[in-house]
Amino acid sequence: MKLISWNVNGLRAAMNKGFVDFLNAEDPDIICLQETKMQPEQATFDFPAYHEYWNSAEKKGYSGTAIFSKTEPISVTNGINIPEHDTEGRVITAEYDKFYLVDVYTPNAQRGLTRLDYRMTWEDAFRAFLGELKKKKPVIVCGDMNVAHKEIDIKNVRSNIGNAGFTYEERGKMTELLASGFVDSFRYFYPDTKDAYSWWSYMGQARANNVGWRIDYFLASEGFEGEMQDAAILPEVQGSDHCPVKLVLK
Repeated sequence: MKLISWNVNGLRAAMNKGFVDFLNAEDPDIICLQETKMQPEQATFDFPAYHEYWNSAEKKGYSGTAIFSKTEPISVTNGINIPEHDTEGRVITAEYDKFYLVDVYTPNAQRGLTRLDYRMTWEDAFRAFLGELKKKKPVIVCGDMNVAHKEIDIKNVRSNIGNAGFTYEERGKMTELLASGFVDSFRYFYPDTKDAYSWWSYMGQARANNVGWRIDYFLASEGFEGEMQDAAILPEVQGSDHCPVKLVLK
């Protein structure tokens, strides 16, 4: 079973940048998207091989998540059941026989860390939400989690310490989440792989020079490792400032 996660930075834009070609070539069983930046009724396209599930932000053209799945899930829910956190379309959860799949677009702390306090509150609420799911069956979490967890996950360490996505606070929350019973699938298979990034700034030819950050993840419940076959980052795939990441299950 092949799962893909991709922050497409606007699905309508990505449609003009090879999204369908990628989907057809990779042919995932499930693809999770972040930053769809649209309402489903705005779509001028459909994906007949997939059941489509959307959680769009109330604010038009902002944020948003979606899951496209060849297999119809048992159930699908939007948000984390906390009104203050559920207006931006950041979480969508699909339940399958063997696991819950949670697609997340974690809030960015923003330039000047203007949203760091909110981010910390959100992190605690999201971790609690996952903890409740995990009591029922294993959980796979994927998406743009807006943090480079360790120094190995970012190209320019010194110049980025304290910047949004690489603050001690955000990295600490990722540590807390993993400690609550999750495995970073890419690091499970490739603990020492360097220069493996999933996001690059549009500035200064960052992508051409691979000056990037690894901020897109597949996490899985501890104890689920035996179900995982491989994890990958697909930096050759264009169409967004992020590239897709992949988890293959046995």
